[in-house]
Amino acid sequence: MASLYFPHAEILNKHTTRIPFKLIDNLIVIEAELLNKKGNFIVDTGSETLILNKAHFETRIPHNAKTKQTSGVIDVIDYPIEKRLKQFKIKGLILEDKNSDVIDLSHIETSKKIHLLGIIGYNILKDYEVFIDMYLNQITLSKLDSEGQKLDPRGYLEPIIDTINFKLKKHTIVLETFVDKHKLKFALDTGAEYNQLNKSTSKKVLNYFYPSKRLMLVGASGKKIEVLAGKLYRVKLTNTIYFAPMETILTNLNQMNEAFGTSIDGVLGYEFFRQQRTIINYKKEKLYFVEYPLNKQ
Repeated sequence: MASLYFPHAEILNKHTTRIPFKLIDNLIVIEAELLNKKGNFIVDTGSETLILNKAHFETRIPHNAKTKQTSGVIDVIDYPIEKRLKQFKIKGLILEDKNSDVIDLSHIETSKKIHLLGIIGYNILKDYEVFIDMYLNQITLSKLDSEGQKLDPRGYLEPIIDTINFKLKKHTIVLETFVDKHKLKFALDTGAEYNQLNKSTSKKVLNYFYPSKRLMLVGASGKKIEVLAGKLYRVKLTNTIYFAPMETILTNLNQMNEAFGTSIDGVLGYEFFRQQRTIINYKKEKLYFVEYPLNKQ
């Protein structure tokens, strides 16, 4: 029996847990303990499953384990080994019978200079209302019923000021997004250090992308890609939910489209969450946006 334990979590009640995180190169990283190993996990809504770092976990997998393709943290991961763990425990919140993928993440450990045990993805997060708060550097997980209602009746400290629907395609949050007046489909991904825009998108949209430099990125499978980086202007979800110019990279998203099971024009990552205190409710397929405290500088 395997339990995932967060030593710095604050238990608000039996349904709700608050976990502090640190930002490492724009990635949300939390400390956790699993199978008597203590280290860091990246929180990545773009990942379908829990991913365990093969460098730290036993790789003798039962004969009925299967291989497949998954996605997350910039690009597609080819054929990880799937492992079933009987139980995870988030300080009193128990998650039964979860699958995990076992792959080598040592190159991310090296580039980010952290002890990385794995990546927490959709199959862990989907049963909770997930409040990602970049202002306070914490994630609040609140258990949901089958209809997507919070079991914890209490509200949040600051009011919810806006809400928007999204479409769940496989494990991917897809948002109708506008660049000026041009309607696009963007995936929402906490594991994206930079926003991404498909370089095959229309010239009318690319007119709002102002390039400034080239970057070399390393994806979860270790593959390096050179991309053009700059700022994307005039991004909004609605007339009331809009964004300041966001750091964005121009890249080929065709491989990610195949993994996501839907065609997307871009990815919204750290830059999105930096500007909006965001609650994700997978079961209702809704995002909620929370007001900043009045004393925000």
